[in-house]
Amino acid sequence: MDRILVTGAAGQIGSDLVPELRNLYGNENVIAAGHVTPLPEDIRASGPSITLDVRSYETVDRAIKEHGITVVYHLSSLLSALAEANRPLAYAVNFTGNFNILEASLSNGVKRVNLPSSIAVFGADAPSLDTPNDVSLNPTSLYGVSKVYGETMGTYYRHLGLDVRGSRLPGIISWKTEPTAGTTDYAVAIFYGAISEGRYTCYLRPDTALPMMYMPDAIRSLILLDQADPTRLIHSANFNITAMSFTPAQIAREIEARVPGFQIDYEIDPLRQAIADSWPDSIDDSPARNEWDWQPNYNMSAMVDDMLANLRSKLSIDVG
Repeated sequence: MDRILVTGAAGQIGSDLVPELRNLYGNENVIAAGHVTPLPEDIRASGPSITLDVRSYETVDRAIKEHGITVVYHLSSLLSALAEANRPLAYAVNFTGNFNILEASLSNGVKRVNLPSSIAVFGADAPSLDTPNDVSLNPTSLYGVSKVYGETMGTYYRHLGLDVRGSRLPGIISWKTEPTAGTTDYAVAIFYGAISEGRYTCYLRPDTALPMMYMPDAIRSLILLDQADPTRLIHSANFNITAMSFTPAQIAREIEARVPGFQIDYEIDPLRQAIADSWPDSIDDSPARNEWDWQPNYNMSAMVDDMLANLRSKLSIDVG
């Protein structure tokens, strides 16, 4: 049985991924690693948890050795807006942290490293509609540059014998974790606003289309790629992947149809708008569909229904 390390386990994706991996591989075989953000109580209670600073090679190396790790999901990362606000920290986490994970994994005989990338790798010169998998990568954000670095280093370490896999995740929508400073996080925050206040102020223009995915699909995609037959994988560390694309105005209309009286207005954040403008409106993920049978389960309508149902339950519990 594999022994799996998940870095960034307290983050938006990690907090959903760890329970699913524990269901598949057994609680004791999935080690949840957090650092600054406390790990959720359910994760700490259900299996082994550690504190791990990916900026330290010695710490990463020791964790892999002590826990007999055979598979890594490396999710630790500073997101787009936070990376721009603190470039030295972003470099230490997103660049040095990636190197430490890859080098320690290779040195300790880890079988696979799952190193998710992002649509942030694309720049304004990439086709904005149905952006192909194989295209020039010229990001204008530090976060995007760090993801290109991760893809390139993943390809390099594959040449050294380490099986590195990764997909370019779009914006991820989840009801379990609070939105942070990601450029696509408006698509989570808008639901909180709709339920709590009946309104939301969006920091992107109403016509800003971006690729998106609901969290259950994101988790399933990560696990499917990890389990994929390696002989079928051509792209390996840089698969485009998506489920839907929409604008703030479009998702607002979907919510208004279910939350009568909901209103949206706009106060544009120049930084996040500039980042969003450099990303695709939609992407072509046919290599993922052809090489490891990727297929999303949720479209926008199904996602909105599920988000509202789960968030209403969560928020009613939170307020007693």
